[in-house]
Amino acid sequence: MNGCLADDMGLGKTVQVIARLVQEQEQVNAPLKPTLLIAPTSVVGNWRKEIEKFAPHLSAIVHHGNERAKDVKEFQAMVSQNDVIITSFTLIRKDLKLIESVDWHRLVLDEAQNIKNPKAEQTKAILKLSAPHRLALTGTPVENRLLDLWSIFNFLNPGYLGKEAQFRKSFEVPIQKTTMGCDRKLSRS
Repeated sequence: MNGCLADDMGLGKTVQVIARLVQEQEQVNAPLKPTLLIAPTSVVGNWRKEIEKFAPHLSAIVHHGNERAKDVKEFQAMVSQNDVIITSFTLIRKDLKLIESVDWHRLVLDEAQNIKNPKAEQTKAILKLSAPHRLALTGTPVENRLLDLWSIFNFLNPGYLGKEAQFRKSFEVPIQKTTMGCDRKLSRS
C-alpha cells in the first residue's frame, strides 16, 4: 500500500519524505533506483535546498529550465548519478518520453491535489510513470469533490477504490445526497 501524507502546511511533510529516503538507503546494502519528486514549479528549488540541508549525502538534481536534459541518453545519465530527481508538474507532459524511460524506485507528488482531475493530460501522464513505491503529499486532500480523493488514491494504489464510474455511483453520489439532506435539515432549523 502506498501512502498519502495529508497534513496542513508547515507540519513537516517534506522532512518526513527526506527521512524516509535516508532510511531506505541505510536499510539497503545495494544502491537504490532514484526517486522522482514532482512538485509545483514554485517549490522545486525549496525541495533541493531542504534535501541539501537535512540529507546532504543524498544527491539531488533539479530537472527544470532551459538547461535541463533534453534527450533520453542525457536524461538517463543524469538520473543514474543522483538519488532524487526533482521536477515540476508542468514538465511531466512535456518531458514524458524522457521521464518514463527510467525505472523509478519511488514517485513522490508534492501538492498531490494537482492530479485531482483524472481526465487532465497532466494526471494521465503521471499515471504512465512506473515505480513500485508512491507517495502523495497534500494539505488539501479533498478540495472540492470526493472524486478528488479517488484520483489521488488511483495514483497511489490503482484500482483500490475501483473505477471512477463505480466509485462515483457507489460513494460520491450517495454521500452527496446524504450531505444535501443534512444541509436541508440544518437550514430548516
